[in-house]
Amino acid sequence: MLPDAAYAELIGRSREDALVAACASLLEWDQETYMPPGAVDARGDQLAFLAGQLHDRASAPRIGELLAVLEGSSLLADAESASAVNVREIRRGYERQSRIPRALAEDLARTTARAQQEWAGARADNDFARFRPWLARIVALKRDEAACVGFVDSPYDALLDDYEPGARAADVARLYDAIRAELVPLIDAIIGASRQPSVEVLHRGYAIDRQQAFARSMAEAVGFDFAQGRLDLSVHPFCTRIGPGDVRLTTRYREDDLEEGLFGVLHEVGHGLYEQGLDPAHDGTPMGEAVSLGVHESQSRFWENRIGRSRAFWGFATGHARVVFAPLLDDVSPDAFHFAINHVARTPIRVRADEVTYNLHTLIRFELEVALITGALDVADVPEAWNDGYRRHLGLTPATDRDGCLQDSHWSAGLIGYFPTYTLGDVYSAQLLDAAGRDLGDLDAQIAAGEFAPLLDWLRGHVHRQGQRYTPAALVEHATGSPPDHGPLIAGLRRKYTALYDL
Repeated sequence: MLPDAAYAELIGRSREDALVAACASLLEWDQETYMPPGAVDARGDQLAFLAGQLHDRASAPRIGELLAVLEGSSLLADAESASAVNVREIRRGYERQSRIPRALAEDLARTTARAQQEWAGARADNDFARFRPWLARIVALKRDEAACVGFVDSPYDALLDDYEPGARAADVARLYDAIRAELVPLIDAIIGASRQPSVEVLHRGYAIDRQQAFARSMAEAVGFDFAQGRLDLSVHPFCTRIGPGDVRLTTRYREDDLEEGLFGVLHEVGHGLYEQGLDPAHDGTPMGEAVSLGVHESQSRFWENRIGRSRAFWGFATGHARVVFAPLLDDVSPDAFHFAINHVARTPIRVRADEVTYNLHTLIRFELEVALITGALDVADVPEAWNDGYRRHLGLTPATDRDGCLQDSHWSAGLIGYFPTYTLGDVYSAQLLDAAGRDLGDLDAQIAAGEFAPLLDWLRGHVHRQGQRYTPAALVEHATGSPPDHGPLIAGLRRKYTALYDL
């Protein structure tokens, strides 16, 4: 078989796989938004069936035969070409899937479909015992997955690699050590500062329909295309891409907290902009897919924090907010609002955490996940281990499991290994902001004027349209001129909060 024919068949199979995956994504989105609760068992069977189909397709011996024809051919001479990237990443996926039994893939899909509903009920009832057997089952299945995939140092590496290719638990632990050493003194200084913001403005009672209108207007302003996407409600905010022209966002709102819904939307919009910015010419292939969850989170953290919590953004957004929420904000200046949304406090809730304390929340989850997967922590002991982590790293104890170990949906969805990507994304986002500023000039002036297109175009050229051309670390270096480095993140936080709090 000639390489050109082998490549055409390989890409055809990849695009068909993407269609099957899109069907699964649509079912998963529906489950979290509109599916009646009585359908959960049938939905689990549907998702398990599709997981089995995807597994069979991704691990089919024919894939190995096609790859054997292509590897060493002239189509791969340029390592950064679309053909070389696609073959490399399809090989990577083929090797991983070939090690995982179909029955395990199906079991994970079926179990997590039911576990997500049980988690939502357990969270609402503050009942960890209800969720505990489901979490135990998921941890056991993920341990099996790690054993099948293989690892050198830690079974957690096999799971982490699925979200951030090449990342290792030991490296992530070192990053957290370095970040924590910088953050704890900064947090102490901010909380102990004599100058503190008034956060009353965030809790005046904001009608949900007005919050929805304002959040949508901000999403449109920064570039999210609602002709190719939508925004709905869910228990836990998320973003999913069903296919070209179809990116779904969700969030949740509280009348007594303007921040939660708005910044949840900006976070998910960052994900959505990445998905809408992928090259449609490469849809259904690795060159048309995001490179990693860490880079994906760099986009969400970029728009949520680097931009959304900036003074320049609120120079633009305050006027719009006054109109939508009139007369609730008539007495509030952009400076006062900016200070309020950058209040720093030790809180038990990750999604309500400020950008300074946030990475201590993901550190706690990372430590727990490693302990669960290595067997150092039993599922029955998760609530106390969670509370202990919060006492050690944030100096507080959650009052309930609802505000503690039941607050996140990730474990019920089987996403063990995901949490470190939030911190990796935070690191990448700060580097990307610095690089964009060097290339585009006065970003603050552009943002204050509501001119977001140059910045979005920069991200699309340097990140989104690159697909999986580079490894995550190489992409960051290609886009910014430097390898991943937490220095710009810490420097940016120090600069911003020293000015705000008169440190």
